[in-house]
Amino acid sequence: MERVIAHYLIETPLPPERAAAALAGEQSSGTFVAVPGETADLKERFAARVEAITPLETVAVPSLPGARGGPGPYHRANLTISWPVENFGASLPVLVSTLQGNLYELAQFSGLKLLDFDLPASFAARFRGPQFGVPGCRRLTGVADRPLIGTIIKPSIGLTPDQTAALVQTLVTAGIDFIKDDELMADPPHSPFPARVDAVMAVINTHAERTGKKVMYAFNLSDESDAMLRHYDKIVAAGGTCAMISLNSVGLSAAKKICDRGVLAIHGHRNGWGMLNRHPLLGMDFPAYQKLWRLAGIDQLHVNGIANKFWEPDDSVVRSIQSCLAPEPLGKPVLPVVSSGQWGGQAPETWRRTRTTDLLYLAGGGILAHPDGPAAGVRSLKLWWQAAVEGLTYETALARHPALAKSAAKFGGPS
Repeated sequence: MERVIAHYLIETPLPPERAAAALAGEQSSGTFVAVPGETADLKERFAARVEAITPLETVAVPSLPGARGGPGPYHRANLTISWPVENFGASLPVLVSTLQGNLYELAQFSGLKLLDFDLPASFAARFRGPQFGVPGCRRLTGVADRPLIGTIIKPSIGLTPDQTAALVQTLVTAGIDFIKDDELMADPPHSPFPARVDAVMAVINTHAERTGKKVMYAFNLSDESDAMLRHYDKIVAAGGTCAMISLNSVGLSAAKKICDRGVLAIHGHRNGWGMLNRHPLLGMDFPAYQKLWRLAGIDQLHVNGIANKFWEPDDSVVRSIQSCLAPEPLGKPVLPVVSSGQWGGQAPETWRRTRTTDLLYLAGGGILAHPDGPAAGVRSLKLWWQAAVEGLTYETALARHPALAKSAAKFGGPS
């Protein structure tokens, strides 16, 4: 029987074999005590199985409080567990409940993190996945051979629909590919969602009729389910091509319901990601996270950026980009959204570390705060990326392209 395989990093005061057995039992047919009906045949068919345990280091102090089983030392290990696909059905929530569920509450562990999981092709095929992904977003924006250059409406909150449209006019005239609402902007009284869509799309549609280029605008429809569906229809009726969802706020099922409609590209914002990932011995690593949202149908997904303004180190960002662009599951990569304190000066290092232009490169302040205005900010980002793909370093890019000097003076060095 085909199986779903999950990979964990664990820490436990027990021998890792005992902790692994407790995990497998809790997340399949077992509980804390034997129960009637848990026959040998049932366990053979449905029980989780410990596939591998790789011991790592031992530490004296637990990473998390509350573990029982001894005063230490605390053993770390990589653990692989599998489940028969028959346990799940075509249900992402049940998959999540199995891969994570009560694991973080188990007293046998002083640390546990889901690193990744592998799906049989037959299980993944029950989901459509991204409707647009990398090729579809390139087609919708008309960008073939460089990163999509985008920005975020700033100030994040407070602009009226007409003020937002005026900024959009400046940006589309400058040649931007993508614009999005901030995650804090949804349907507030000062900028009602329908009015904002009408004002913004009037600008984008007029520009498209005149130039042939339709800028992608990700309207934030994060809300209660009925409102999200209503707002989705409003975007479609106005001629929009994209909607944004705050994934951790609306949840997997609500996001999948939106993605299943299949008309708009869906921009997945991961705000709140730190609570799932920042602790090294708790939560979920990004390779597992992006697979869940890829199965749900998200087309674009945030990954932070090189030298970002948050806590995440560059190695983690590079791994996130690579996992979004990996073919499996479904042979449908997700477009990585590079963001968080980005400007053009990080482009050479981003290119050096990833060797890909299959990116949506978002710069809020890096475009809007350019000394010569937003239009110059757009031009600057495109030139920085041209220099990066030419193989230039930060320093040689400045030497060859003097027009980049103003952005460098404003935003600082490559880090």
